Amino acid sequence: MRLAVAATAPLGADVLERLAAEHDVAYLLTRPDRPRGRGQRVAPPPAKEAAERLGIEVRQPERLEDDFEPELDTVVVAAYGLLIPTPVLDRALWLNVHPSLLPRWRGAAPIERALMAGDEETGVTIIKLVPELDAGPIAAQRALALSEEDDFGTVSARAGEAAAELLAEALPKPELRPQPVEGVTYAEKIRPEDRELDWSRPPQELLNRIRALSPHIGARGELRGRPLTIWRARVEGGELVPVEVQPEGRRRMSYDEFLRGLR
Repeated sequence: MRLAVAATAPLGADVLERLAAEHDVAYLLTRPDRPRGRGQRVAPPPAKEAAERLGIEVRQPERLEDDFEPELDTVVVAAYGLLIPTPVLDRALWLNVHPSLLPRWRGAAPIERALMAGDEETGVTIIKLVPELDAGPIAAQRALALSEEDDFGTVSARAGEAAAELLAEALPKPELRPQPVEGVTYAEKIRPEDRELDWSRPPQELLNRIRALSPHIGARGELRGRPLTIWRARVEGGELVPVEVQPEGRRRMSYDEFLRGLR
């Protein structure tokens, strides 16, 4: 079918590529190019890079105004990041890919919050967008088990694959059912303080935070008197053992390499 996609982040780019393999994607709606990385060079969002590889038209409004016209009957939204005004929602069927088992973890950071909370499973839910945050009726849903080896990167990749399969079931005419009214939780946006590791906390809690923020944000702490980012770790003998770290202003390295540099 012919549809549009609204996506910005890597999960959205993944969903875009998978949809483009099966459908006629008329255009990508994404956020404007922004400074990225340590050098803060202006760069396109991941979804735009994917669209350009696929030869798909890209539209990048700073925000959506009330008079925006989707031009198509269906728009798939995946990690887009901009508010869609209510009048615009009424002009098409907006199907949103949300990487959680709604109504648990509505909001901006569902994968991170599920991992931080130590959840044993998360999932992907396809909903019809409504004005209330992530509260629309469900078109399809699938659970994903979480293991100790999972981090944000692995869960996001699995979510993209599951989303494409669920959309194949839901499109072109989804059968919608209301979300449960019980079990609603909210996944607040990741704040600077969420990155800080408090060494007085239990090792498993620290590990969950590291997993939730890797490989895209990074959890920060001080070890051996040096501030660094911890990208991977494990719990061993009741203690948190760093595996991969990044001292300030330097590259990523193994923790053993970091210790050798101190000596």
